[in-house]
Amino acid sequence: MKNTLSNSILYLLSISAGLVVANLYYNQPLLHDIAVSLHVSDAQVSNVALSTQIGYALGLLLIIPLGDKINNLKIIRMDFLVLVLSLLGAALSQSLVFLVIASFLIGFTSTLPQLFVPMVAHLSNDQGRGRAIGIVMSGLLIGILGSRVLSGLVGEYFGWRSVFYGAAGIMTLLFFLLNAKLPVIRPKFGESYFKLMKSLWHYFKSEPTLRLATLRGALAFGSLSAFWTTLVFLMDDSFGYGSAVAGGFGLFGIAGALGATVVGKLNNRVQKSTLILAGTLLILLSWFIFLFSAHSLVGLVIGVILIDLGVQGVHITNQNIVFSRNTEARNRVNTIYMVGFFIGGAVGTTLGSLAWNSFGWTGVSVLGILLSGGILVLQIFTRKRIV
Repeated sequence: MKNTLSNSILYLLSISAGLVVANLYYNQPLLHDIAVSLHVSDAQVSNVALSTQIGYALGLLLIIPLGDKINNLKIIRMDFLVLVLSLLGAALSQSLVFLVIASFLIGFTSTLPQLFVPMVAHLSNDQGRGRAIGIVMSGLLIGILGSRVLSGLVGEYFGWRSVFYGAAGIMTLLFFLLNAKLPVIRPKFGESYFKLMKSLWHYFKSEPTLRLATLRGALAFGSLSAFWTTLVFLMDDSFGYGSAVAGGFGLFGIAGALGATVVGKLNNRVQKSTLILAGTLLILLSWFIFLFSAHSLVGLVIGVILIDLGVQGVHITNQNIVFSRNTEARNRVNTIYMVGFFIGGAVGTTLGSLAWNSFGWTGVSVLGILLSGGILVLQIFTRKRIV
């Protein structure tokens, strides 16, 4: 197959993936500031992050399969309209309930990067697919981590509402750029939306490698979400720092995220089971470092780099596995994988908040060890089923 993906479109999609996915994470360094502003507890305000992730999981389930039925630009136009309105709604929120609803809609409509990943897989040949996915994932991961830096700094000096106003402006500009530059992909699925959704169960039931990849991804992202959700509380409790410092930790995570392109290339040369094992061990090691770093900024920095590198190593390898099969249904298999991935994130957020409130940073670290240890156990018993 000829590689029809130009570098200009590839890097546009990479940058766009980072800018859109950032909307999911702007709130995390701001949770304490939001709690103070709206006069709620840290436990209550964690529902903002949780509702965003639940919204994202549902958006993946209900919107992304449409990539196999409707051309990409039609989906983008409608999605961006709701996304911009949701960001403005978050900025204007005067109650936690309204902010939770707006955050759910932000998550629901920030699913576009999961259209971009199957898009580059579709436009690339077998030799270039790993590299292309790695580049888009680098942009996406840098967006995830950079969003925390940006929102932490802006929130510290201009207030948390200004972060959402700024995001609405960025999304408006990005919409016009994507609408002008993206190639139109016309999918071949001609059945009803009901049959499209029904086929998700078929692929989930008939593909054991997809089920295993989804479970690995859920455990990995649950572990990462538990860390980022509670880090802002640790910064305030142990060091007396605000959202700017908590968000600044994203800079160190970016160092790990930049390895996504390397991992993508390695998928063409190294056994996928080896890459998954290496990523899992990095995540597990990071949590042991976190366990003894409740009062050590150096330990936290080292752990951030390792956990982000490990999670993206597992994640990109998972995606290469699922995209190598069922080429006519890449958006649907990506939907199954990413729904599980972000359900894992939502569970990690919830369990992380509960662990923090009950057992402090030690409880969060033990939770992270259990989640990443689960990936290791799964890897040991299913190594031969990874392709």
